[in-house]
Amino acid sequence: MYMLGIESATPVAGVAIIDDEVILAERFINNKRTHSVNLLPMIKAVITDAQIQPEQLGGLAVSTGPGSFTGLRIGITTAKTLADVWNVPLVPVSTLDALAYPMLGYKGLLCPLLNARKSEVYAAVYPGDALELTRLVPPAAFSSSKLVNVLNNWSEQVLFLGDGVGVYRQDLIDRLGDKAQFASPAVIYPRGATVAARGMKMFRQGQGMPALQVKPEYIRLSEAELKWRERLKVKG
Repeated sequence: MYMLGIESATPVAGVAIIDDEVILAERFINNKRTHSVNLLPMIKAVITDAQIQPEQLGGLAVSTGPGSFTGLRIGITTAKTLADVWNVPLVPVSTLDALAYPMLGYKGLLCPLLNARKSEVYAAVYPGDALELTRLVPPAAFSSSKLVNVLNNWSEQVLFLGDGVGVYRQDLIDRLGDKAQFASPAVIYPRGATVAARGMKMFRQGQGMPALQVKPEYIRLSEAELKWRERLKVKG
């Protein structure tokens, strides 16, 4: 079965098509251009590269966050539109799950980090040596000090990955010492292929759904929503 994966929750745009567990085509761009410019040409390119037609797809998987509000809106809207046009189910994949998924087998904890701005990260914690992706700590927004306090509940080393690593690497080393380990740059960012692979597994577990039911996982309110609530308080 062919699955198209779309990743746009971070500054990275990623798109891939897999056939069961085999990656047939993948595009990955970290050029700071808006995802509204990158995604559709990338999707067209991987379909061409995979030598399939859209009607051969069994489903689409899309990264649903947490992450950039604008990036998520663009990626999810694109995925919902295509799933509706092609009449295929859509699978919502947590961005943090997609980061952790290919690292299963690591003998320690997995902690994907996404830069949430405002001195916070979006993070979750997983046991790396589990056979299935299992959350020890669900996705949430943390300050680095709060996250370290959570991680100190375990003695294992922690493998960090995600775009938050570039921002908080030294701080994590200072706070955790040798307990802090960091993934290779080759796997540090979320990719369309891992979204597709995780989506394929979820689809086989019956977690595909009609496109209109898929919603982003924001965790935190956007700046616009916060300002709107503040205005309501002032008027009240």
